[in-house]
Amino acid sequence: MSLQPHHAWTPAVGGSAHQFTEAWLANRRLSEHTRAAYRRDVTGWLTWCDDNGINPLTATFLDVNTYARRLEARPLAPASVARKLSGVSSWYDFLLKLQAVPVNPVTAADRPHVDRDHSATLGLTPGEVDDLLQAAARGGARTHAMITMLADLGLRVSELIGLDLADMGTERGHRTVRFTAKGGKARRRALTPDTAATLDTWLAERGLAPGPLFRTSTGGRVDRHAVFRLIRRLAADAGITEAGRLSPHSLRHAFATTARAEGVPLEDVQDAMGHADPRTTRRYDRDRHNLDRDPAYTIAAARARRTGS
Repeated sequence: MSLQPHHAWTPAVGGSAHQFTEAWLANRRLSEHTRAAYRRDVTGWLTWCDDNGINPLTATFLDVNTYARRLEARPLAPASVARKLSGVSSWYDFLLKLQAVPVNPVTAADRPHVDRDHSATLGLTPGEVDDLLQAAARGGARTHAMITMLADLGLRVSELIGLDLADMGTERGHRTVRFTAKGGKARRRALTPDTAATLDTWLAERGLAPGPLFRTSTGGRVDRHAVFRLIRRLAADAGITEAGRLSPHSLRHAFATTARAEGVPLEDVQDAMGHADPRTTRRYDRDRHNLDRDPAYTIAAARARRTGS
């Protein structure tokens, strides 16, 4: 595919779609997982353009609309289509800054509506999390430590498997873990005594050689897909309903829901999960519509205390 910009400007990286894409990705602080996802999203768009005789540098919002409708017909969920278009839009924003395109065609496109107050991820009840942890304890030290960290810290799977031994530490009396979160942000979290104990059991077996915290028998880093399979197998062993639909993100949801149900302030849960927008955190709080939490009850109780009624 020839991608020659219709401006006098000539990109230093050359004119191919691959070079544009790699330059765009190199310009952003992203985890390897996010980088791979963005690369797939843009490659999908460029392949569709090539198949339909469309030059991506002169594509219009009508082309993007047609592409989006094709994705929906596959079928893909609205959230998946919106995510793919978001990656393509970011790619065009980069080219716009380089003056390689006159406009970002995704900006005016008809993107699918995504309910920001709802998450399609299947969650877990506190009891189901307990059952999963018991199954993990029977699965060995590494399995127990991995599932415990996902459950008790609400980590993303990419954050978990990206950990190295050097990321473990102690600060002001707290056992801690440092990691790189979404967007390349450096984060740190405290380990509860139980979490630290499961980790110490694994470290006694693993040894203290540098490298991935959770490594395979050959010394490599545990794969994210292996964690997906592990959670579903453990959930099946624990007798959890719809075990085949669970994912590491199910534990992240459970972390947020349980924290809010136990009275942890929204802003503290937001900070723990690394969300820039509190609306994102609220999506994880599956108990937020519980009528027992209606502020009217709190206001009425306060009035009763004041008036003695």
